[in-house]
Amino acid sequence: MAIQALIFDVFGTLLDWHGGIAREAVRILAPLRSDLDGAAFARAWRDRYQPGMEPIRQGARPYTDLDTLHGESLEGVLAGLNLADAVPEAARRELVLAWHRLDAWPEVPDALGRLRDKYLLAPCSNAHVRLAIAHSRRNRLPWDAVLGAEFAQDYKPKPAVYLRAVEALRLQPGEVMMVAAHSSDLAAAAACGLATAHIARPNESGPGTGETGPRVPVDHAASDLADLARQLGC
Repeated sequence: MAIQALIFDVFGTLLDWHGGIAREAVRILAPLRSDLDGAAFARAWRDRYQPGMEPIRQGARPYTDLDTLHGESLEGVLAGLNLADAVPEAARRELVLAWHRLDAWPEVPDALGRLRDKYLLAPCSNAHVRLAIAHSRRNRLPWDAVLGAEFAQDYKPKPAVYLRAVEALRLQPGEVMMVAAHSSDLAAAAACGLATAHIARPNESGPGTGETGPRVPVDHAASDLADLARQLGC
C-alpha cells in the first residue's frame, strides 16, 4: 500500500522546544531571578507534560487544551524555584505563550517543502489548532491540514489521535506514515496500522538527552528530516 500522507509529532521532532523554552524563561524571569538556569527550567516544565495529560487520557477529566495544561504545570515549576508569589500574571501568560514561539530545527522547513511535493502533510501533535498555526507561521511549516489532539479531543498515544487523523485524510492507516523522534509515539501509531519513520534528535532536551535511533521496529530511520526526505525520494 503506497504512502500518501505524512503526519508529524511536533515538539522535539520538528521544533526545538528545549532551546526555545530555556531562552524565553531566561528573558521573562531575568528581573526576578538573574541566575536562572533556563535549560533546567525547560526540563522541569517538560517533566510535568505527560502527567498533566494523563487524567484526560484516563477519562477522569474532559479534554483540556495544552495552553491550559501548561499554565497549570507552570505553577509547580515556579513553586520549586520559590517564585510562586513573585511572578506577575502577565509574565505567567508570556511563559505559556513561549510554547507558541518555538523554532524549528534548521533543516525542517526546507525538508517539509520537498516532502509536500509528493505527500499530504499534517501535524499529529498534542498541540491545539491555534498553537499549531503559531508554529506554522513562525517556521514556514507547509501544512495541508492541522490534525492531532484537539481534533481527536484526546492526547497521544491514545489510538483515536492517530486514527482520526487517518480518517480526516480519507485514507487507510497503511497509507499514512507517522514521523516522530519518540519511539513510544511510533509504537502507538504502528499498533493502529500506520507506517512509521523515526527522526533522530539526540539533543532534544539538551546535549545527549534524545533518541539517537529507534527503540522499536520502524519503516524508516533517519538522521534528520532532510535524510528522511532523501529516503522517500524527495
